[in-house]
Amino acid sequence: MFAGFEADLAAAIATGRIAGAVALVANREGIVFEAAAGLKAVGNDAKVLPDSIFWLASMTKAITSVAALQLVETGKVGLDDDLAPLVPEFAEPQVLEGFDAGGRARLRPARSKITLRGLLTHTSGYGYGFLSPDLQRWADQAGLAMNSGTRKDMVMPLLFDPGQDWAYGIGIDWAGLVVEALGGQRLDAYFQDNILGPLGMIDTGFALSDDQEARRVSPHVRLPDGALMAIPFAMPKDPEVLSGGGGLYGTAADYSRFLRMVLNGGELDGVRILSPAMMAQLGDIQTGDLRAGAFKSTGTMTLDFDLFPEQRPGWGLATLVNPDPVAQGRAAGSLAWAGIFNTYYWADPTSGTAGILLAQLTPFGDPDILGLLNSLERAAYS
Repeated sequence: MFAGFEADLAAAIATGRIAGAVALVANREGIVFEAAAGLKAVGNDAKVLPDSIFWLASMTKAITSVAALQLVETGKVGLDDDLAPLVPEFAEPQVLEGFDAGGRARLRPARSKITLRGLLTHTSGYGYGFLSPDLQRWADQAGLAMNSGTRKDMVMPLLFDPGQDWAYGIGIDWAGLVVEALGGQRLDAYFQDNILGPLGMIDTGFALSDDQEARRVSPHVRLPDGALMAIPFAMPKDPEVLSGGGGLYGTAADYSRFLRMVLNGGELDGVRILSPAMMAQLGDIQTGDLRAGAFKSTGTMTLDFDLFPEQRPGWGLATLVNPDPVAQGRAAGSLAWAGIFNTYYWADPTSGTAGILLAQLTPFGDPDILGLLNSLERAAYS
């Protein structure tokens, strides 16, 4: 069933289009297919193995979202509560409306409050500098270093009034701070006690042990001539703020346990993470008529990206949701997202099928890896 995908993966590696990858397909009961191929770094003989460690980047967001929803279930916060009492930085949010003739930022008070629903669905107004030239210009003027791991560098204006549009951004990083405020623990400890530990995700975390570092796959950049070059990269060590939006490292097998929990309605191996009712809401589009999940390249970190150009996808309480069936196989209402170094996943509760494809390559939205993702999905449903 997976011979076609394995041939596609081997060809991508043989032609130098990717350095290496791990692919995995699972159902409610366990892993049904896993493949590891290629090298951890070009120019090095070390091979990618099934237990190789990848920076998961924004695949972290779904885990942080589930953590926040656990606190909603216990009644500690409502999805539509004003979060200003918990997060002082939310007390007087400002909206960036551009720049005047002198180059000064034009800011005005936001007309609505920041809520957990807004943070989790990317409708809060928070953006990313690498996707918004205006926001990056503002950060440069303010002398802020985005993704520095400091709380002060997370304080930025909104791109629009909360609830009025969709923009991919740092909202889930702020949701991580909400989890810390309500859970009474640093985010790594909360994850370990309430999600990673209970699910047996032994190789997932914000920091790497020496053994895990030795298993880590190097990021690569695609050069103008198409060749790959390994590059140094690491999340900030001992950061003030652990990135709930993109800080986790992990393996495909570990992440498959999280996705299998999703497929099983919030439970895995007798351990319940979220109630069936809350899990059902994950597949409910929260963003109305707003089109979610697509963006245009504004620099070198990503190419133009749109997983479902023929549909009008929305965002649920944790992930992108496709409203219609996908030609490659997944059903309507499936959950999916990715990480900036070209890591991808989907979870289809209707069919009980989930898939993961992990590489380490920039820019995001690489067409060769997206082609492999489609090949993997076709094989999973064949």
